[in-house]
Amino acid sequence: MKLSELKAETSARVKSLGNDQHFVNRITSIGMSEGVDFEVVKNDRKMPVLIYVRETLLALNRNDCEKIEVEVKA
Repeated sequence: MKLSELKAETSARVKSLGNDQHFVNRITSIGMSEGVDFEVVKNDRKMPVLIYVRETLLALNRNDCEKIEVEVKA
C-alpha cells in the first residue's frame, strides 16, 4: 500500500522507499527510513500529507508519498 492511500489517524510502518537513490537520500535525511513507525495526521486530497514520525511533524508532497510503500499496524 502507498503512503498516499492512508487515512488520517492511521499508524503504519515504512516497508520500502523504492530504488531512486536521490529520493532515498532526501527522504532519509528528514527522518523517514525503512522500518520506521509513523502516524498519518492529515491526508486531504490535493494537499501535502502530514505525518508524525520520530517526534517530528512532516509534510510530504503527494508524489513522494506515491513512492513510499507502507504496512498498516494493527
